[in-house]
Amino acid sequence: MKWLLGLGALAGTAVLGVAGYTFLVLAPGLPDLDAVTDYRPKIPLRIYTADNALIGEFGEEHREFVAIKDMPKVMKDALLSTEDARFYEHNGVDFIGAGRAVLADLRGGFHQGASTITMQVARNFFLSQEKTVNRKLKELLLTSRIESALSKDQILELYMNQIYLGQRSHGFAGAARTYFNKSLKDVTLAEAAMLAGIPKNPVRHNPVANFQKAKQRQEVVLKLMLTRGVITENQYDQAVHEKITVTGKQIFDSRADYVAEMVRQKVVEEYKEQAYTSGIRVYTTLLKADQDAAYEAVRKNVMAYDQRHGYRGPEAFIQLPSDSEERDDAIDDVLKKHPSSDTLLAAVVTEASPRKVIAELASGETVTIDGDGLRFASAGLQAKAASALKIVPGAVIRVIKDSKNRWSITQLPEVEGAYVALNADDGTVRALVGGFDFNRKKFNHVTSGWRQPGSSMKPFIYSAALEKGFSPATQINDVQLSQTTDEVLKWDPRNDDGKYEGPVSMRYALAHSKNVVSVRILQAIGVQHALDWLQHFGFSKDKHPANLTLTLGTGAVTPMQLAGAYAVFANGGYQVSPQLITKITDAKGQVLKSVPVTKVDESARVIDARNAFITDSMLREVTRSGTAASASSKLGRADLAGKTGTTSDAVDGWFAGYAANVVAVAWMGYDDPKSLGGREFGATLALPIWIDSMRAALAGKPQIVRAAPEGVSNAEGDWMYQEWLNGGGVRQLGLEEAPPAVITPPAQ
Repeated sequence: MKWLLGLGALAGTAVLGVAGYTFLVLAPGLPDLDAVTDYRPKIPLRIYTADNALIGEFGEEHREFVAIKDMPKVMKDALLSTEDARFYEHNGVDFIGAGRAVLADLRGGFHQGASTITMQVARNFFLSQEKTVNRKLKELLLTSRIESALSKDQILELYMNQIYLGQRSHGFAGAARTYFNKSLKDVTLAEAAMLAGIPKNPVRHNPVANFQKAKQRQEVVLKLMLTRGVITENQYDQAVHEKITVTGKQIFDSRADYVAEMVRQKVVEEYKEQAYTSGIRVYTTLLKADQDAAYEAVRKNVMAYDQRHGYRGPEAFIQLPSDSEERDDAIDDVLKKHPSSDTLLAAVVTEASPRKVIAELASGETVTIDGDGLRFASAGLQAKAASALKIVPGAVIRVIKDSKNRWSITQLPEVEGAYVALNADDGTVRALVGGFDFNRKKFNHVTSGWRQPGSSMKPFIYSAALEKGFSPATQINDVQLSQTTDEVLKWDPRNDDGKYEGPVSMRYALAHSKNVVSVRILQAIGVQHALDWLQHFGFSKDKHPANLTLTLGTGAVTPMQLAGAYAVFANGGYQVSPQLITKITDAKGQVLKSVPVTKVDESARVIDARNAFITDSMLREVTRSGTAASASSKLGRADLAGKTGTTSDAVDGWFAGYAANVVAVAWMGYDDPKSLGGREFGATLALPIWIDSMRAALAGKPQIVRAAPEGVSNAEGDWMYQEWLNGGGVRQLGLEEAPPAVITPPAQ
């Protein structure tokens, strides 16, 4: 008995000693609870379209803060069932739960941890993961303090938003987006159980790293939920057998990588590093439907051009080892160097013949390509194919799957494309695609790609001519300059098609992109007048030549600049400034900055309404009977207007145009400028992108018929300024031996 009393006294002394050490030595050095009482989670910068589609996220941690009142019940039930079933009953340390865990382990049942959610909060916020007595004692002290300072709901809210869940995801809302590409409120019971199983080992047992382990943990969670009466037997059976699709990466609601990067740069410039952690949300002017259509149009038509010009051969070749493990490693290594480009997947050929190709994807899936799927690359399957072109085992190729799950061989295009659309009335950007693949080439061709505009520059020269007495009915001689003069010319421009039609109207000349006629017009009105006139549309003189090649588009523009210039014709003569951001908010939705969208007014007028109206009528002729006539037939609208553009040797292909209140520009070309081909023009390169994009942008919009403004008359066969009636103005050009004198308007 004395022995027992002595042992008890010794134990009591030890307890008192530990308690004294804890409160006198460890307690004073504990951190303040500000991190939990004033919780400020690191929430990434997120960027949205005007209709709330997520297009970008930037930050080290994928996290979406969700208040406890908005946390789905199924998620809370799954988590509490596996991590802390008595959370709302204990005071931070669950002695009953710990005892049950020990018994369960002894019986060989579920392996349950004794750490409560509050203890995990204390550890995750303030302590390291080292397994020492000191760390455990500190954890108990902090647990007690947290329980005293916060309500149970507040503690659970902290845990569910802060816990690390693998793949850079913090909190269950961020994990739901990362693993299932859905909002937390939309997860199923099966998905919630899989998420609840991750905290035990978030690095190795998340569904991307090891789906089999994640599935096993999910079934453990579901069994615990069933045992504790949270779900029924029927719910358990359905959840266990539910097929779960794991995306394994952040997939946005709309593909707008170039816009997201533009916005990121602006926000970081203003908010510095805080931009990545404070939960800033930026709302852009993009419309999801317009952006999606533009993205698909650029990719589809760039690939169509690439397919027209033939197969270039595999991207790389490797030797396939005979050992299966070494073979798998070699395939994995080479495919890491050839990442996917959306639906264009890299694969390593393992078998090849003229009738069938078998290849392995980065996912480990083996695909078989045969029949029509081999047609594009058939030249590389011939016995006598050149070595660089030949498809053999070890070749790295690109494959794509169609809507019927059939595989085809394709290739990554070398050519680039771009598209931008603005609201012509206020300048807001509706869609922007800066290139074929942002992850491959981050250069934004819409904002930074200075290229020759070709014939898409002609409307501005024709607009300048209206101010000098020309009208759409003016007859101009479509004959080479050398045929109408005895002078020896240093430059004798040609029409692209080599055809010359003699006297044609200015309207016809623009519709059919007559080079010689355009040069004659510029020669008549004067290069200096034209350069001065270009500034009304936002062009800079220093980007354009002070010679007659100006009218053929030998200067430099960006697609964004060209879109803003065409907007002047589209809206009746007003200059607009492109606008991309409308609102920036903090994590709580409080507005940090608001940029109101305003429509143009008279203060923004840069050309006379008459000029805009008449030029618009000529641009409509381009889509009615000219080089872009396919646009009207394919879109079924009579209010389309625009101009194709093809530079010398077809280095650049353009289409700039508008309808309703949407103005858009499409472009195609190589980053390292070279010819796109002798049979390629703006109408074959850029116009298809424009048509496919505008089909969505114009859906549901009524066709617009413009009313003629004061000061114009439809006389003598076409529109003209009233002051040029009754024999005034320029009636013909280049039809006499000497060119006529330039006529200036009478004083107003």
